[in-house]
Amino acid sequence: MRVAGGEELDDVLADHDRVLVEFYTKGCTLCQSIEPVLGNVARETGVPVAMVNPGEDIDLVDEWNVRSVPTLVLVEDGVEVARLADGFQGGQAIEDFIAEHT
Repeated sequence: MRVAGGEELDDVLADHDRVLVEFYTKGCTLCQSIEPVLGNVARETGVPVAMVNPGEDIDLVDEWNVRSVPTLVLVEDGVEVARLADGFQGGQAIEDFIAEHT
């Protein structure tokens, strides 16, 4: 699900126990490549994926310490539990990342 900014992200995090947040930018080809993978991961794991462009709400860059894109942040009960910022990741790697931290 695309999230427009910080307030909407807060709502998504409040509505779900666990969320995988992807920080992306429109011009990022790796981000575009990972989007269908994240859809499959959400279906396989049952963990919703919130896709956020921090350029639309620049405060998110500092709030979430986003230094590169794509950055994946696993959030549980509103708190960051793990982060993956190593470029493109395949579906199995992301599923393993979620399983390892839940």
